[in-house]
Amino acid sequence: MCLGIPGKVVEIYEAHGTRMGKVDFSGIQKEVCLAYLPEIEVGDYTIIHVGFAITRLDEASALETLALFNQMGLLEEELLADEEGVT
Repeated sequence: MCLGIPGKVVEIYEAHGTRMGKVDFSGIQKEVCLAYLPEIEVGDYTIIHVGFAITRLDEASALETLALFNQMGLLEEELLADEEGVT
């Protein structure tokens, strides 16, 4: 991902000694690194940049940003480009 995209943490787990999680971006789920946000919990919103959670975000701000990204056609484009290895 090139943009910082807000998503909702739906699962938290350890992988190879690193705090990881699944984050939902309006129906698209991605595995992300949560190591920089040890206080983040399931149900919280965070901004993800290049696979890392970088800040916690309130739900209203996250949903507003996701709606704007959807209107501009950037959300799916950005998330699918990440799966295809396009930056």
